[in-house]
Amino acid sequence: MSSEQPPGTLPAVTPARVLAALCLAVPVVATLWVSSYTKADPGLGGVPFFYWYQLAWVPVSAVFTVGAYLLINRDEKARRAARAGGEG
Repeated sequence: MSSEQPPGTLPAVTPARVLAALCLAVPVVATLWVSSYTKADPGLGGVPFFYWYQLAWVPVSAVFTVGAYLLINRDEKARRAARAGGEG
């Protein structure tokens, strides 16, 4: 049995998809690993570290999510192009 794929198809797991998954996992792990930020110092403008760390992840998570979206979008375009090239 051969693991070769038909012409015009891409593997289900591509580097772009793995990188997109990592982009989505980073903010989740960073905010669920509570023991890494359960402290009051260093404060920022009178706000304890615990709070500003979590709030800082809101825009950072958005950046990671946009990155994952762009990677998946590029991967889907490559898949469509491969499908179109394999049909002709």
